[in-house]
Amino acid sequence: MLVYQGMDLGTAKPSKKQRAEIPHHLLDLVKPVEEFSVARWLNSAEVAENQLYLRGKSALFVGGTNLYLKALTGGLMDGPDIPETVQSELQVQSETKEGRAALFDELQRVDPPSAQKLHPNDLRRILRALEVFRVSGRPHSSWQEQWGTKRTLGVPAVALHWPREVLRTRVSERFHQMLAAGFVEEVQQIKDADGYSPTASKALGYAQILSYLAGECTLEEATQKAITLTRTYIRRQMTWLRSFPDLKWLSVEKGQTAAFLAQQVAILFREKST
Repeated sequence: MLVYQGMDLGTAKPSKKQRAEIPHHLLDLVKPVEEFSVARWLNSAEVAENQLYLRGKSALFVGGTNLYLKALTGGLMDGPDIPETVQSELQVQSETKEGRAALFDELQRVDPPSAQKLHPNDLRRILRALEVFRVSGRPHSSWQEQWGTKRTLGVPAVALHWPREVLRTRVSERFHQMLAAGFVEEVQQIKDADGYSPTASKALGYAQILSYLAGECTLEEATQKAITLTRTYIRRQMTWLRSFPDLKWLSVEKGQTAAFLAQQVAILFREKST
């Protein structure tokens, strides 16, 4: 979501001051109204990395979404081309509450492994899984299994491991800090301008505030839902990270500074390269 211009507070985008001190790449590439795919991100990442290489520099990839980490090290997942007619048919069905429930029921029947991993409200991924099945006749999970045969990352990589109780507190504190800094106004400003693409509108935090702005819930309800969904997302991301056997883990303890953690990461990188 860092690729979207103006989506700053909700993505914890590095500040202008931070970006002036340390060059950042792949930020603010498109407007929120545009769709942005993993494939586009990989192309942009390759360009940035090549430019750095020509200057004698190395890229440090940080974040974020483990799908992008997997794609970066293992390539894109193979899958069928989805005709627009299939996309449109599913999209129309998803526009009602009854239709969305029927789609999730269908996914449970045709692809139980995918359904088990997804929340019934995770419409974007439900639609994607059903698109793949309707076009190929194969469950989306079977394509993912084939893609997942390459388990190792093959590059030096470190994940920070925070205690769960600390993460719970940090998620709540961060969201309230975002609100105090003007998060609702940020979401409204983008909505009033060009608006959001289907992907951008599903971003954690943004989706819930958009529901509040549409009068579908109170701000307190939106806040609590965003916090709960973020905590769930963290658990899923941690599970995915544990699937990489060559990923190094660094436990974070209370009171440790970013500078100290950076030193520890550097040590782990050196150990990996020797």
